Amino acid sequence: MVNYEGLFIIKPDIKEEDIKGVFKGISDHVTKLGGSVKKEDIWGKKQLAYPVKKCKEGYYYKLDFTAPTAAIAKLEEAYRLNSDILRTMITRR
Repeated sequence: MVNYEGLFIIKPDIKEEDIKGVFKGISDHVTKLGGSVKKEDIWGKKQLAYPVKKCKEGYYYKLDFTAPTAAIAKLEEAYRLNSDILRTMITRR
């Protein structure tokens, strides 16, 4: 198991209850692929440096987790297909 850090930007026009569901879905997908979540940080709504998919703001969410190396490609693909996630960056710690 390798330590990773994921940073996610979620669409700003989603309801508060739905945002928590998106956060839960992100962390659940990590555990589903054999990883474990160490720490979750919700940074809140922030202004973006430039528009992303016509959005000027986004909810930032940081996730520290461990996962097998083979699961990272599957995670990135799943997050790319989620229409509520504007951007994703997963880095090895």
